[in-house]
Amino acid sequence: MRPISRRNALLLGGLGATATVAGGAGLWWSLASGPPQGAGPGQPAGPASSPDFRSPAEVRSADGRLELTLEAAPGRVELGGRQAGALCYNGTLPGPTLRLRPGDELSIRLINNLGEPTNLHVHGLHVSPQGNADNPFVAVLPGQGFDYRYRLPADHPPGVYWYHPHHHGMVAGQIFAGLYGAIIVEDAESVPVSTERVLLVSDTTLDGSGNIAGVSLMERMAGREGELLLLNGQSNPTLTARPGDRERWRIVNACVARFLRLRLDGQQMQLLGMDSGRSADPEPVDELLLAPGNRADLLVTAAAGEAVLQALPYDRGAMPAMMGRGRPQAGGPVALATLRADGEAAATAAAVASRPPPEDLRTATVAARRQLVLSMGGGPGGRGGGMGPMMQFTINGRGYDEARTDTTVASGTVEEWTLVNTSPMDHPFHLHVWPMQLIDDNGRAPGSVVVRDVVNLRANGRVTVRIAFRDFAGRSVYHCHILDHEDLGMMGVIEVR
Repeated sequence: MRPISRRNALLLGGLGATATVAGGAGLWWSLASGPPQGAGPGQPAGPASSPDFRSPAEVRSADGRLELTLEAAPGRVELGGRQAGALCYNGTLPGPTLRLRPGDELSIRLINNLGEPTNLHVHGLHVSPQGNADNPFVAVLPGQGFDYRYRLPADHPPGVYWYHPHHHGMVAGQIFAGLYGAIIVEDAESVPVSTERVLLVSDTTLDGSGNIAGVSLMERMAGREGELLLLNGQSNPTLTARPGDRERWRIVNACVARFLRLRLDGQQMQLLGMDSGRSADPEPVDELLLAPGNRADLLVTAAAGEAVLQALPYDRGAMPAMMGRGRPQAGGPVALATLRADGEAAATAAAVASRPPPEDLRTATVAARRQLVLSMGGGPGGRGGGMGPMMQFTINGRGYDEARTDTTVASGTVEEWTLVNTSPMDHPFHLHVWPMQLIDDNGRAPGSVVVRDVVNLRANGRVTVRIAFRDFAGRSVYHCHILDHEDLGMMGVIEVR
């Protein structure tokens, strides 16, 4: 399958925007209907707690290769304890977890049985953006397939990554409906733990028929947050352990716009790393903040009794007053999961081996310095991202245009980017392919090497990062990871050559 032409992309993007403004009906026409369990006709049921934690299915590489087929299609799945119509990879939500090792080749046959175009982004992996690899400009049309092939570098950082659609204009809707899954790049030396768990946190909203609800233009501009906050599609599942068990939790924030401020009071938590960044030694933490798209690699040592993994409220700012919308996440804490530890105490786990410190770009020669300004304002948006005169989502004053290259970088160099947010809302900034080292966050410099592929720009804030453009050339994108904002134009094109 060839990448879609600019003309067809514009036509499809326009159709997708029209369908979403109309309530999203174009996406959901083929989903099975019927009220959710525990609901009367036309009445959605509240979330039901799930008794036991369920892990996503897993597929592992062997002899340096992993080959699989991912079918994106409507399906009926259990969400929050009741049957619902959603979008799934291979009939499950989340999709299967892919386990790889540095140097592996990953081959995915993506089959599109949706009613609209889609594609695939392997978020955070340091792989080629060209051709059949992590190419955001590919579009797989309904009823067609595409063969993706990725080669991980032999020194690829271990950690937790994820995959999801990235067809411009439809990203938020397809992820909100259930298209996402985890990728694990294994450590060269295993970390001694009793259990390893993959936890994908998402949110969505069901209508009275048990299907994923459409969203209004106002919700898209604010960044949609669903009424159901789920962990692996479950509502507050129970995880069981013995006192003293040390578990490894791989946490993915797969929400479209929701920030996750996580606490697990009464338990010992140690952070191994976030995104592709890994600390030399585990760091004790009491609380974690994951912007949309961020991941955490966490060690949890269980104490006897029960503890609740909570998502606490986070103020990510508000729409301008003229939009007449309040701040998101105004409610209280939400229980994501309950950890129950009882029985005979486990033996003390072995120490975690230290890792060599990561490369520090603060001492690197900087070939170029740039400023990227993320803005929201009135007036028509750019091509592919305009929503009329109400609100404009731009980077350096321009909405997204696939045919335009916004930033050209010399391969093999290190650049310093200052990211500026002039709006009253947070904008988490994501760069495909090449990780970023945080240099300064609103006047504060980190005391150690901090590597991320999603860096949060607080409302009216400023962040400086350095990026080593090594290993791969080609065109890719950077964008706000409030995925509605990306779909509405807050994205730019980068070419490394």
